[in-house]
Amino acid sequence: MLNAILCSASTCPSENEMVIPPLLCSAPIKYQYANYSSPGYENTGKGLLKLRLINQRSDFSFALFSGGLSSPKLIAASNTVAFANPKAPVYPRLAQGKEWNEMTVTWTSGYGIAEAEPFVEWDRHGAPARTVGWCDPGFIHTSFLKELWPNCVYYYRLGHKLLNGSYIWSQKYRFRASPYPGQNSLQRVVIFGDMGKAEADGSNEYYNLELASLNTTYQLSKDLENIDIVFHIGDISYAVGFFHSGISLQSSGNHERDWPGSGSFYGRLDSGGECGVVAETMFYVPAESRANFWYFTDYSMFRFCIADTEHDWREGTEQYKFIEHCLASVDRHKQLWLVFLAHRVLGYSSNKFYAEEGSFEEPMGRESLQKLWQKYKVDIAIYGHVHNYERMCPIYQNVCTNQEKNHYKGTLNGTIHVVAGGGGFNLTEFTTLQTKWSLFRDYDYGFVKLTAFDHSNLLFEYKKSRDGKVYDFFRVSRDYRDILACTVDSCPSTTLAS
Repeated sequence: MLNAILCSASTCPSENEMVIPPLLCSAPIKYQYANYSSPGYENTGKGLLKLRLINQRSDFSFALFSGGLSSPKLIAASNTVAFANPKAPVYPRLAQGKEWNEMTVTWTSGYGIAEAEPFVEWDRHGAPARTVGWCDPGFIHTSFLKELWPNCVYYYRLGHKLLNGSYIWSQKYRFRASPYPGQNSLQRVVIFGDMGKAEADGSNEYYNLELASLNTTYQLSKDLENIDIVFHIGDISYAVGFFHSGISLQSSGNHERDWPGSGSFYGRLDSGGECGVVAETMFYVPAESRANFWYFTDYSMFRFCIADTEHDWREGTEQYKFIEHCLASVDRHKQLWLVFLAHRVLGYSSNKFYAEEGSFEEPMGRESLQKLWQKYKVDIAIYGHVHNYERMCPIYQNVCTNQEKNHYKGTLNGTIHVVAGGGGFNLTEFTTLQTKWSLFRDYDYGFVKLTAFDHSNLLFEYKKSRDGKVYDFFRVSRDYRDILACTVDSCPSTTLAS
């Protein structure tokens, strides 16, 4: 299936290792082999394929190729297939605003500001990015819904008022507004990274490495009524120049941001030429600058401090100052649960490539930050980038500070570090070395869920994407006085005079 405007047999040269076959300038949006559902195709020349279409603001065409992926040759192309209104507003993406009672809606349409006025109607009724297969991303709009009542369900639809006075509407959607700060109620958060994309109709894609993402998506969609907010901690779609819509709040990963000369910390080719532009435009986050994807958000009893590991985080940098401010400014009377999120592993991991480097972390990862996590008593730090699941003990300076494994009572004395990068991309191996701080490892796909029952009780669960069942868990039971308790390096320095 091709973009009809670009449908041709011309080839584009491979400019770098991110550009892989088929080297067609009009790379297929998706493709199936002719015998996928018709095993006798080679003998009869007859077959039936079913492909699911989504609105990409362009006409589609179906093409038959021979020669495989290495030497594709166009045999025939169908007439074009078009959506009734390809410019219609679609794909709303909800995100928490900068205030607790603010929600943002970002969506895509084919209408520019010059031809239609975008708005949201809402109420409370119950290379290869620029070369291979490039597709017009449309216009991206963001609307801010402010002064929402806590816990209320709002219904909304996206609209565009045309110059002739007529309106174009989307279907209706709904969301539940956030609880008020510190509300003592049941709150459920899902966190994972490195999900990617795949086709539910069985088709193949240009970069076809993330089939397990379908299982993750299925488990989350099946349990939506028991999820309040979702964090995707980077490598959303494995941007090799191809992006898809995502969910809630996210952090920036190397496959969103990294590109030589783009200002990223690493300067690799991982973003496929997107340089962070697509992620920073497609998704709203409550950051002070879209180019710097670090921010914090409060969700009732939780505070989340989200770092951008594609920018320097070391002591003395702008991001380091932000991280300390985020941790220091939280009101632990209201946000008793303090969580640090980042894409690359700034804490601990038994992943094979980290072990071979001898760091068991992103190089220079925790050296500057561990004293902040300890000083401000961060409960949990969760990372992606490594495509597996691993849970560490409460730890500080490579030493477990608590020997318990599944029920922590009172002061933790250290931060629990977790790797949750099994959203859907190809799995990565663990080292064979047995690290003392690693409590649970799983070479499989999955996600984590945090459930705060009240200010004193938190449940952490790791669920596999294959069946949605819990395979690892722990509980934390404590109250505010445990937050005040002094531990190693977590109290202000004192002298006899003070």
